[in-house]
Amino acid sequence: MDSDARPSLAVWKFASCDGCQLTLLDCEDELLPLTGRLRIAHFLEMSTAEDSQEPVTLAGTGPYDLSLVEGSVTTAEDVQRIHHIRRISRRLVTIGACATAGGVQALRNFADVEEFRAAVYASPEYIATLDTSTPISAHVPVDFELRGCPIDRGQLLEVITAFLAGRRPNISGQSVCFECKRRGTTCITVAHGTPCLGPVTHAGCGALCPAYGRGCYGCFGPVAQPNLESMVRQLRHDGMSERDVLRVFRTFNAASPEYAPVPGLAAQGPTEPPAEEEPR
Repeated sequence: MDSDARPSLAVWKFASCDGCQLTLLDCEDELLPLTGRLRIAHFLEMSTAEDSQEPVTLAGTGPYDLSLVEGSVTTAEDVQRIHHIRRISRRLVTIGACATAGGVQALRNFADVEEFRAAVYASPEYIATLDTSTPISAHVPVDFELRGCPIDRGQLLEVITAFLAGRRPNISGQSVCFECKRRGTTCITVAHGTPCLGPVTHAGCGALCPAYGRGCYGCFGPVAQPNLESMVRQLRHDGMSERDVLRVFRTFNAASPEYAPVPGLAAQGPTEPPAEEEPR
């Protein structure tokens, strides 16, 4: 019988680049004190074995108090595995754009995956994949979603410490525009007419791109209830074509359901935005 009373943590990978897992490893000094209160029981990016004693397994043995899941569901085996992980996890948190919105690989959702497979692989008959890339929440209940590509280390630590304290993570639901205001960055759209997704993008990056004169391109995904009608109208007014608007929304969070109205809105053509209306 295991006498270790610390809550157990498991970290899982699905279709992804591993960047969000590396964010956890990059916590370094902050992570060390947490290990005194949290037992890392399954984390193949960090260790070659379950609890460093049991054989390597992608499915884990469990049960686990907290599971962090990176990556999207892209194969039939993924579907089976995420259901198993949900069963053996007391709390399940998805981390990163792939796990919360399907990731860059969700671009397949807008095209013929068979054409991709034939063009990319010499022997496509050996490649078993689903027609779509979907977030974890499309398959199992999720206790919390942490957005970003990659996620922010401070927000990740907040999620873990909130779990240890038995409370809801204190993650802001504001847009990137609020972060620009906090760091004193002049609005690049107002000042220079630079297209920017900041008004409809979830905070968390610290408004890094606008601080260096580049428009936000939405790597932290949509805010809740984004004002897409106003946002798309502003982008068209700032010189973006219909194709450009579709491309800027179809990047890290291409499959976000919040973005579903964008094609219809982009097709309406450029118009003058109302003088007193500000995109959210």
